[in-house]
Amino acid sequence: MQQVMGGYPPFFPSFQALDVEAGGVRFAGVTGGTGSPLLLLHGFPESHIAWRKVAPALARQHTLIIPDLPGYGASRTRETTPRWTKRRVGEALVALMRVLRHERFALAGHDRGARAGYRLVLDHPGIVTRFASLAVIPTLDALEGVDHRFARNNYHWFLMAQAPSIAEAMLAAAPDAVLDREFASKHAAGAEVIEDAARAAYYAAFRDPGVRHAMCEDYRAALEEDLAADSTDRKAGRRLDCAVLALWPQAQEAPGRPRPAEVWKRWAADVSEGVTTGHHLQAEDRPEEVCRALLRFFGAEAAHSHEAGLEG
Repeated sequence: MQQVMGGYPPFFPSFQALDVEAGGVRFAGVTGGTGSPLLLLHGFPESHIAWRKVAPALARQHTLIIPDLPGYGASRTRETTPRWTKRRVGEALVALMRVLRHERFALAGHDRGARAGYRLVLDHPGIVTRFASLAVIPTLDALEGVDHRFARNNYHWFLMAQAPSIAEAMLAAAPDAVLDREFASKHAAGAEVIEDAARAAYYAAFRDPGVRHAMCEDYRAALEEDLAADSTDRKAGRRLDCAVLALWPQAQEAPGRPRPAEVWKRWAADVSEGVTTGHHLQAEDRPEEVCRALLRFFGAEAAHSHEAGLEG
């Protein structure tokens, strides 16, 4: 494979660079490991390097495919219209996995990656063997529960979903400050859990106007096409056809609201729950907990309970 765009392989020294055309996307990222295939999808405002701390341990049991989402990081789309909804992203990810000769695979997604992930499962039955959702419930359920606390803590949902050009112009005024606020507010241990090299990579991506636009389109789709797709599926009674793990940070639990696993039970028959002590960006601020939960869920019989080797 060619050198991955963006210069990220140092975060994954034993992995190969991913540079693959599939589904209208030139996917960047990394692959590595041995065993059953596991697709890992990152969230906002990250790239595939969000998985750097858990990938080495997961790779002992699984062949990992860790791409940047379309438009994020260094993955580039051939066409920006129609909008890259989660449905379209899911189709491109299925195409990627088929190019890599993985007809069936497990999937773990955090944040935006989990939203693309459950849409993929719904739209492509029989392909995903198990699905882990980190810190996410379906978009329809999340938006039905919005209150002033949610809006304050997740203001970017509504800023970035504003009409094209205004949101992009506002983000362009202080891109590094936007990321600093996001990292500082979402980590239990503060932004220090993101080392300088990773922070620099996130800054570099977010300073790109094309990346910021793709992220805004992602959030616009969430409040429009993605929300409509969820609503249609709920009315039709469509459900995920695989086991689901709802992995949730304890710090985000809210009194009076249903637990995430209870929400997911409306969408899937086989749901289990895991709780971490971290905040939003779990794979970065609580890698040991996340890794243990994923190894357990994805059926790794030789899952290690020790933290040795987790840091990549």
